[in-house]
Amino acid sequence: MPAGPEAASAPRGDAPRTIRLHETDNVAIVVNAFGLPAGTVFPDGLALTEFVPQGHKVALADIPAGGLVRRYGEVVGIALRDIARGSWVEESCVETPTAPALDALEKATRVPAPLPPLDGYTFEGFRNPDGSVGTKNILAISTSVQCVAGTLEVAIRRIRSELLPRFPNVDDVIGLTHAYGCGVAINAPEAVIPIRTLQSLAQNPNFGGEVMVVGLGCEKLVSERLVPAGAAAEDSVVRLQDERHEGFGSMIDSILAMAEDRLAVLNARRRETCPASELVVGLQCGGSDAFSGVTANPALGFAADLLVRCGATVLFSEVTEVRDAIHLLTPRAATPEVADALIREMAWYDDYLAKGGADRRANPSPGNKKGGLNNIVEKALGSVAKSGTSAIAGVLAPGERVREKGLIFAATPASDFVCGTLQLASGITLQVFSTGRGTPYGLVQAPVIKVATRTELSRRWSDLIDLDAGRIATGESTIAEMGWELFHLILDVASGRTQPWSDRWGLYNDLTLFNPAPIT
Repeated sequence: MPAGPEAASAPRGDAPRTIRLHETDNVAIVVNAFGLPAGTVFPDGLALTEFVPQGHKVALADIPAGGLVRRYGEVVGIALRDIARGSWVEESCVETPTAPALDALEKATRVPAPLPPLDGYTFEGFRNPDGSVGTKNILAISTSVQCVAGTLEVAIRRIRSELLPRFPNVDDVIGLTHAYGCGVAINAPEAVIPIRTLQSLAQNPNFGGEVMVVGLGCEKLVSERLVPAGAAAEDSVVRLQDERHEGFGSMIDSILAMAEDRLAVLNARRRETCPASELVVGLQCGGSDAFSGVTANPALGFAADLLVRCGATVLFSEVTEVRDAIHLLTPRAATPEVADALIREMAWYDDYLAKGGADRRANPSPGNKKGGLNNIVEKALGSVAKSGTSAIAGVLAPGERVREKGLIFAATPASDFVCGTLQLASGITLQVFSTGRGTPYGLVQAPVIKVATRTELSRRWSDLIDLDAGRIATGESTIAEMGWELFHLILDVASGRTQPWSDRWGLYNDLTLFNPAPIT
């Protein structure tokens, strides 16, 4: 499956332009920024019979009712009525195909050969005692229950004003707050997911191994469960209900005292030259449109291949935006066991959605559809372009920490905020986020590089978008050129040489836990 528009009809300038991704496709998308009117004629003689918005599909041939609509060389829909050549193939014209059957997938049958290693690429990172490398130097204070979030917020304000100026090498102090910890079925089978997520979050490499927990004392999620094995809980937990605390001021003083000890340790950290193999990069998309699988995501995929060639770790995620392309991924699994793990995560999520009376068709947003994506099948085929062409080396259940190098599928929901939280738990130290419709998304825990699918968005949001992949659609750049540009930007951001816009603005979203277990 071609990963971008090199094979497409995309001349430069203001001439009418479309992109067709595969020789078997019977639709193409309109490139021109404001769409094209009825009567527009393309160089190949195709004439539009009606207005077609930017990013939306035009029929390249007559498609009869019941006929297959093809994009990416794959079936993305079934025509509900006759669609004439030159017509707008909009959502009401097309029925969503069924998802690939999980019991009939190829497993590790077309494992990509390793690409030549890339040696000599480095970044300036913070080396941790456990050997991992961070891209930030943050004191992150965990919480065992939502009840303490307000108290921690007060303490953090004082830490920033009274303590942080004395420790100039520490980037920030943050709270890992959430809505979990009590009023929940703590022993339910699926409670393992939020608990594991909180345990893993505390050990993200950007936090330097300095785990600290603030708890209440009566909650179901006992504070000690968030302290890593081998660490002394009494030295890592501030429990507000402890009898030694005489009022609110005493609680704040205890938090500040424990934080000060950790700030002193973190302040001794310095950036040092590290091989690119120590990077752990997460890939995500949000506000996707029809260009996501044409420009930004293929560029992310190319950069992912470069990182894998360096020996780094790359995570891609979002189960519902992989499910309809799973037949393209299981053959790429490094082993049949990895393929089985992919299928396991797809099946678990199918069941999770079914219990809620839904399926993967509930995923696309109004913005996705306005951007030209008719359904989840088309969205998924564009989403998996982020994974590049490398073999899939491993699979993580939600909240599991990554322990392997290479390309890893980390199972998460597709929600931007839940996916970001789970990728942080898995250990990413930097995230690359592609967007077509635009979002001010950011993470305080790790730098986020935002890549626009369209030049129009990049120009309009010039102080939010870090890289314009829309140049691929206009022919000003190739996927390879954009992938290399992104790769070098990743190294610069990881080194602290370049700040992405979200960090410059201090623009960050809250952590959002995935809790499929009951709330009592």
